Amino acid sequence: MISAFLNAFRSPDLRKKILFTLMILVIFRLGASVPTPNVNISAIQQCAADATTGDTAGAYAMINLFSGGALLHLSVFALGIMPYITASIILQLLTVVIPHLENLKQEGSTGQETITKYTRWVTIVLAVLQATSFTMLAVSGQLYSSCSQAVVYDRGIFSIVVMILTMTAGTSLIMWLGELITDRGVGNGMSILIFTQIAARFPSSMWAIRTAHPGNQGWLLLVVVVAVGLLVMAGVVFVEQAQRRIPVQYAKRMVGNRLMGGSSTYIPLKVNQAGVIPVIFASSILYLPSLYTVFRPTGKVSEWIAANLAGTGDSLVYNVVYLLLIIFFTYFYVAITFDPVEISDNMRKYGGFIPGIRAGKPTENYLSYVLSRLTAPGSLYLALISLIPTLAIVLLGADQNFPFGGTSLLIMVGVGLDTMKQVESQLHQHNYEGFLS
Repeated sequence: MISAFLNAFRSPDLRKKILFTLMILVIFRLGASVPTPNVNISAIQQCAADATTGDTAGAYAMINLFSGGALLHLSVFALGIMPYITASIILQLLTVVIPHLENLKQEGSTGQETITKYTRWVTIVLAVLQATSFTMLAVSGQLYSSCSQAVVYDRGIFSIVVMILTMTAGTSLIMWLGELITDRGVGNGMSILIFTQIAARFPSSMWAIRTAHPGNQGWLLLVVVVAVGLLVMAGVVFVEQAQRRIPVQYAKRMVGNRLMGGSSTYIPLKVNQAGVIPVIFASSILYLPSLYTVFRPTGKVSEWIAANLAGTGDSLVYNVVYLLLIIFFTYFYVAITFDPVEISDNMRKYGGFIPGIRAGKPTENYLSYVLSRLTAPGSLYLALISLIPTLAIVLLGADQNFPFGGTSLLIMVGVGLDTMKQVESQLHQHNYEGFLS
């Protein structure tokens, strides 16, 4: 990896792309630190610190994850990339339901541009809704239920509208920055922005582990956490790279006066075919009860949610529901994204077949069988990774801000692997160009 980065900086084109990406990330982090107009900076910093370290930390853990702490401080980039992620998932799910979107998906790059345009509009709508919700929570004093300080100066309609428009404009700017990275930088822009937001929490979270225990015990615990984190990362990389390759043979056929085909390839089926999406879905679903306690902190329902579904790490109900949701969403997402019928039809259309399996229905059944066998360990793997924060809380006495969380770990490893593959592919292209010239 180090040699690949050194070689990348030796190439002028790649060096420009990497430096351009770093410049965009600096702008992105700067926007995450600039507060929205009408925000009492000192009050909101104190309230955010109390919320993330007190008894209500579980309710704010998911909020803090994808914004790098920007949302709890109501900054210009407070909403982060989360509206775009939600919009992308919604459009991806609607593609299976709405025939028009399915037809656009099959049109190739032209249809994908239209779907991307729809995704941007849905992102703006979601950004307006989320900005309105969090602004009203801040104005009414319910964003931090345990904090008595006022986090905004003025509660007038003009100040509220300015705050909403500022956060929405920040989301639009984040979309533009992500597309700039994709077009002129290195890697997928949106993924790298997510990576940056999650990685921004690491220094403070790691130091919190050190300061939570006095003397040499804190340093020892910090070393243990780093060592365990590196081992878990190595295991995640191993599983993320694992795949089942189904061989496909293409028969020779005459096209005009030329003999075409006769090649062999394979269909790569990853063990973790669903990626991090099931964990995000499950976390989002379980975040809703915690959000209810933010709106209504008192009452029997809120007390039961706080005791069982607040995500404090030692709740058996929370962990069991969380694992079941992850397994369910893994099967659900794989079912809607991988269609054995479509793949079988495409193979038959171009004269392809799996050795030993007849074309048509037997190929569909075989692909479904292999996929189900892979989805089972993949879902259990995601469930096991999601248990890491719980084990850290129970065994190491960590808090909700434990840095090596399941969702954050999967996203960081996945984005890191994808970015390194793109850097290596561009290095290979430069090497080939130098050899040919």
